[in-house]
Amino acid sequence: MRGPIGRDWRRNVKQAADYAADIRLHSGNPDYTRPIYHPPQEVRLDIFKKLASLYGEARAEEGLAEIERVMRVYYAHKTAAMIEMDRGFDPAGRFSERDAILITYGDMVREPHRAPLLTLVEFAKERLAGLFSTIHLLPFFPSSSDRGFSVMDFEQVDPAIGDWDMIAFLRRDFKLMFDGVFNHISSRSRWFREFLDQNPEYIDFFTVFSTREAVSDDHLRILFRPRTTDVLTPFDTLGGRRLVWTTFSPDQVDLNFQNPKVLFKVIAVLLFYVRHGADLVRLDAVTYLWDELGTTGAHLEETHIIIRLMRAILDAVAPHVALVTETNVPHADNIRYFGDGTDEAQIVYNFALPPLVLHAFQTSDASRLSAWAESLELVSDRATYFNFLDSHDGIGVMAAHGILSMEEIDAMAARVLDNGGHISYRTEVDGTVSPYELNITWWSAINRDRSDEDEELRVRRYLASRSIALALMGVPGIYLHGLLGSENDTRAFDEERDRRAINRATLDKNHLLRALNDPSSRTARVFAGMRAMLLARSREPCFHPNALQRVLHADSGLFVLLRRAPNGSAFLLAATNVTPRARVLSLKASGAGLPDAQWTDILDGSRFDGRDGPLELTIEPYGVRWLRAGANA
Repeated sequence: MRGPIGRDWRRNVKQAADYAADIRLHSGNPDYTRPIYHPPQEVRLDIFKKLASLYGEARAEEGLAEIERVMRVYYAHKTAAMIEMDRGFDPAGRFSERDAILITYGDMVREPHRAPLLTLVEFAKERLAGLFSTIHLLPFFPSSSDRGFSVMDFEQVDPAIGDWDMIAFLRRDFKLMFDGVFNHISSRSRWFREFLDQNPEYIDFFTVFSTREAVSDDHLRILFRPRTTDVLTPFDTLGGRRLVWTTFSPDQVDLNFQNPKVLFKVIAVLLFYVRHGADLVRLDAVTYLWDELGTTGAHLEETHIIIRLMRAILDAVAPHVALVTETNVPHADNIRYFGDGTDEAQIVYNFALPPLVLHAFQTSDASRLSAWAESLELVSDRATYFNFLDSHDGIGVMAAHGILSMEEIDAMAARVLDNGGHISYRTEVDGTVSPYELNITWWSAINRDRSDEDEELRVRRYLASRSIALALMGVPGIYLHGLLGSENDTRAFDEERDRRAINRATLDKNHLLRALNDPSSRTARVFAGMRAMLLARSREPCFHPNALQRVLHADSGLFVLLRRAPNGSAFLLAATNVTPRARVLSLKASGAGLPDAQWTDILDGSRFDGRDGPLELTIEPYGVRWLRAGANA
């Protein structure tokens, strides 16, 4: 292991453990010499009620005892300093304007003869420190398909990527988000092999039918699914052929949460992740957690109860850890995962944002985006939105249903196809198919590949689109390829025949650094623009997730937000031109609720006078203005 990290990296991990009070590294071994953890009575009662609503009171008693045991084991791994810190933890202070999350696979940046996680540690320390508070490590477990999302072992790091010590090393400089891929497990996992062997302990770990006739066509027709494949996959077991529920693919077998033993196993894994450095846990595809015939199979009440149960357990023993729900469903259903703002997810993926931003730039009209953004409200002082534009999957469009018409969604998909992307479809109740996800990089979605447009205009358009997710109420998340302005990886798609591969390219670290060090390269120009916005954002209290937000309808070609710092000391006007033409922004203080003040652009220092008259300025094609009024303006 050569390079700046060198051979002594494991010694550095050991040194990091000496600072456990600061970086929340748990003890490797439980300390059973101190008094065991006893949940407060109100916590025990809350857990019991949730279990009873899922499984009945008789099974809830046994379940409570098992969950208490798992909580006690976890608690015994906490250091004394961590226990003291958690005792004084303020959930209202969990997020601030300094928070931004980078999304990446553990092996997305590579170099020869080196564990990819170590390469990521070094690249993140050199290039990302100060820009991102948190790194979301997409599934890094042994997997049989779907780029990590067919998990074979929830508790192991894929040895081709690295090991737990390397993740601990990354944890020295960044908070971490892990994936809880709890909806399903690989067909090659030990749990499923035990089922195939008909081990009585595992027979009910999956939703199984003996014959196709046991399931009516009507039951299958009403299922809400993100795929066009058959939901029932045949497997040969020791007891004969069985049909098993597979929401996503034949290799991804749904776990049966109607069996409480599955829930207890998953809770143990959840706390295992916390012990290994997870500050946030993303509940992947949690929409489909509870399988039940006769229902849509999507965002059922039992699923919400399980999320509230996880939240209650974490609030009791690991209050610094947040739950993040990933639910590509219509917006109204999506935000239900906040619960009452205090009892479910602390962060919800804002799935309507990407298609609405894309629609605004495709049509040079921000009206739909503005109307939707106007509906966003402060959830609570301890929950907020996760504002992202692209991801390892692509651009989901389900949340745009009811906001955009099907004709508008189809037109957006057609543009994506024209730009070299692909479309993933789902089957509707009537048997037709409709777009579920647009598989394309954000750069290629916004800018047609191999276009003869001026490169400066393309970069400016791209950065303008990214600015919206940075200015909106919530915490921004940026996929690594989005940070770099990567084009479609058509070769990966041709080789793998997987639509999502187009946006999952791995990068050679040396090639990447050469591009970043070349000011004339698109990669360097995009990264520099993103860096400038991230740094400006991190210093601006008006971008605090709890800062109030108001949408101003000034011009259909402009997306304009007014943000106000939580303490009321400052205002910030964020305006983005979504068109290739200059637009004039003219706002009267009295009508727009603006202070009568001078405004300073925190991106370039320009000043604009809004005193004794309207605030008026021309915004260049695809221009971005972040204007501040108030203290230090």
